[in-house]
This record gives sequence, structure tokens and C-alpha cells, in this order.
Amino acid sequence: MRMLVTGATGYIGGRLAPRLIDAGHDVRVLVRDAGRLRDVPWAAQAEVMQGDLADANAVRRALDGVDVLFYLVHSMATTRDFARTERAIAEVVAREASAAGVQRIVYLGGLHPDGELSPHLRSRAEVGRILMESGVPTAALQAGVVIGSGSASFEMIRHLTEVLPYMPAPKWVRNFVQPIAVRDVLHYLIGAASLPSHVSRTFDIGGPDVLRYGQMMNGYAVEAGLKQRPIASLPVLTPYLASQWVNLVTPIPRALAVPIISSLQHDAVCREHDIDEYVAPPEKGLTGYRQAVRYALAKMREGEVETSWQDGTVLGAPADLLPSDPEWSGHTVFTDVQEVDSSAPPAALWTVVEGIGGENGWYSLPVAWAARGWLDKLVGGVGLRRGRRDPDRLAVGEALDFWRVEKLERGHSLRLRAEMKVPGRAWLEFTVTDRPSGSRLTQRAVFFPAGLGGRLYWLAVLPFHGVIFRGMATSMVNAAETATDIQITKR
Repeated sequence: MRMLVTGATGYIGGRLAPRLIDAGHDVRVLVRDAGRLRDVPWAAQAEVMQGDLADANAVRRALDGVDVLFYLVHSMATTRDFARTERAIAEVVAREASAAGVQRIVYLGGLHPDGELSPHLRSRAEVGRILMESGVPTAALQAGVVIGSGSASFEMIRHLTEVLPYMPAPKWVRNFVQPIAVRDVLHYLIGAASLPSHVSRTFDIGGPDVLRYGQMMNGYAVEAGLKQRPIASLPVLTPYLASQWVNLVTPIPRALAVPIISSLQHDAVCREHDIDEYVAPPEKGLTGYRQAVRYALAKMREGEVETSWQDGTVLGAPADLLPSDPEWSGHTVFTDVQEVDSSAPPAALWTVVEGIGGENGWYSLPVAWAARGWLDKLVGGVGLRRGRRDPDRLAVGEALDFWRVEKLERGHSLRLRAEMKVPGRAWLEFTVTDRPSGSRLTQRAVFFPAGLGGRLYWLAVLPFHGVIFRGMATSMVNAAETATDIQITKR
């Protein structure tokens, strides 16, 4: 079958697409930026189309000849008015899928109780309703907390448990949750593509365990080799206040923490498991919570985190690419350029450049970088805790602390786009060039200020640039030269 996967640069879509390919399906993906799949191994085996789901023409082209549409997108972390955005996109997709003669839509929404819902869950339910009313047979799978390496829910549990030896927590830690392993979510998504044509409905999906949220945190502690944490339920922590706390002690930014926590205000337990009548459970059975945590920790230790919640765009992050230099004419642009020559070969210098950030740090005044990260978290930004997925290699579109990889020419240049809160748009570039006696590192910071606040911000941090940026370039060159000397000595 020919299948269209939307959300292929996201957490679930990025895992589903290669599994559909391995199953022998003809896979097409529709993404806003095709460059983000450039370094993804499975992309060469898929048809990659660039376009926006809000554009009816782009959706129409992408659906041409498609049998099954996987709808795996959401906008809660990319726009403040996410409900309106999600509704508008769902209406476009539903209309075009019906006109294109699509045989089935498979949608992944959120597990929710009856009655009043959080804005996030209400929007997810509305999207499912719109798709089911399209006339195309639709399987709207509803999952709760998804446990897997790189999932936002798992990262929130992990950091809350690891950072806090004692947890004053909101009352929702006593609510019941039915988590599901990401591998089981993928199993049901793939199986739902082959449902009989007369089946068009919602299906609750969940794992075998029903736990209180606090039990999930202590279950993680046991699997991670930590002491179980005493948890005190405090009724005074509202969802908004709790989201500020999560924003500070985990990598989850406030824009994402608010809808997640709002969704935890009620029990999230399957009311039915009718999906099993149509899709047989995995051969070895559904994965228990503790086993799912075990799998996730093993993937992290082995550096094999396939996709991450960080792959999505963060609220407030500029999505525009860095304009080319000639396009700067007529605009206020501030730059800081550092050039440092090195005796190390270009390959050694590039290894340092591509390994920047995360556990490797930023090579200059770590206290200053940490302070900037905390400041960013205080104002609702992403902070430095996102780290990086692989300690040595980067990919276009990947999150790197409070940057995102915008351009990567391996061995030559790396461009990072700022996702921290700044009054303007900022980029940081590294270029490695060959020299007769070694190599040269050119480091360039570019800032497009927004209004007077942006100009004042640049002037305020200007005194530190000479220390931070020059120190960073020099330290990176020194690191490359040291690594080269060690290799020579070993020979």
C-alpha cells in the first residue's frame, strides 16, 4: 500500500516511517522542511515532499494515489492558539483526503476521561472528530503517557525523579495513568492501517499497568538505581504553577509543560481495549511500565535514541533560515566574527566543532553558559538541559541545548539557530577551512535585533562577547590540537 506519513520529523512519525518501509509499504512523507530529513537513514527509501498541511494544494499533491494517511501532527508547542491551528489543519486534511479517495486515516490522539477536558485534550479530541466526519474510515487511537527514550512524558518523569530527592508535588501525582510503551503505540498504528473499511471510531490504547503518577516516578527510580522518592501531594500547586516547576527542573519548556500537566488533572485510563478485536497484541504481549523504562534507559546508554520530543519546533523559536549576506542590506544586523588558526588538521578541528554542546560544553565560561540557560528557563525557554542526542554526530533539524542545527556540511560548516528567548533572531556559525600548516576556525555570531529592546540587549552583552566568543574559538582550537598531539604520541 502507498502510505502518507505526516509528522515524520516528530517523535512518533520519525519512528513509524522506517517501520512501514521495512514492512514493504510505499511510504511518502510530507514535511515543512525537507532538509530536516537529509541525515535520516530511512529518508532515501521514502518519497519526501515539502509542504504545509495548512496548504490545501500541498496536501492534495501529497495525497495523490495514497491508500492510508497517518495523521501524527500537533501544534501545541508551536503556536499559542494551537486549538484554532489544529482545527484548521484537520479540516483541510479531512476535505482533501475525502476528495482524493483515501481508503483510511489513522490518527493518534490523547486518552481522556468524559466531561470537561484541558484545552490540549479538547483539541486532540476535536481533531479526531473532524477526521472521522470526513467520510474516510478513520481509526482514532487514543494513548496516554507514552514511555520511550526521547518522549516528552518519559523525560519529564526522568528529570523530576533524578533531580529531586524529595518531591513536593501537585495533587495529580495521585491520579491514575495507564502508560504505554512507544513500541506498542507503533504496533497499533501499523495494525490500524489494515482495519476493515466499515470500522471508523476511536480506540483507547494503553499498556498492561494502571499506576498513580507518583508510582511511575518511583518505578523509574528503581529501574535507574535510585532511592525511591518520598512524595507529598500539595493541593496548592495549580497546573500553571506546576508547569513553572517542571520548566525549571526538567528540559521540558513551559510552552509544552502547560498542556501536558493540564492533561494530567484527571485519571487517564482506558475505558475499553476494543482494538484487540481487530489488531492482535504484540507477539510477546504488551510491554509493562517498568520494562518500558528499562528499554528506554538502555537506548539512552547505548546512544541509540531514535527520535526525541526535541525534534519538534519550540514555541517562540524563529523558524526563518539565516538570510544570505546580500539580503542584509537595509537591515540592522550585529555580528561577532572570530578567526583562529590551528596546527591541527581540518578533520581534528571538525571533530571538536561537531561535538560541541551537551556533555562536551561550550568551551568558554561554563558558569556564564549555565546562567544563560537558567535565565532562559525562568522566562519559559528551553534552557540548556536538552543536551544532544549523540555525543559525536549532529543532524540537520536536531536540537542542541538551546540551539537547533539549521545547516550542516560535515567536515566544513555548522550553523545553529537560537531557540532561547532573545529579543530578535540569532545564529551561531562555525566554518573549518584547510591551511598549508593546519586549519582555520571561523566562528560567527549573527543577531537581527527586534526593536529597541533587541538593540539594548546586544549592547548589554557586548562586553562579554570578547571573553565568551573569543575564548570559545580559542579553546576549541586548543582541544583539537591536544587531541592531535595525543594521537601522534600514541603512534
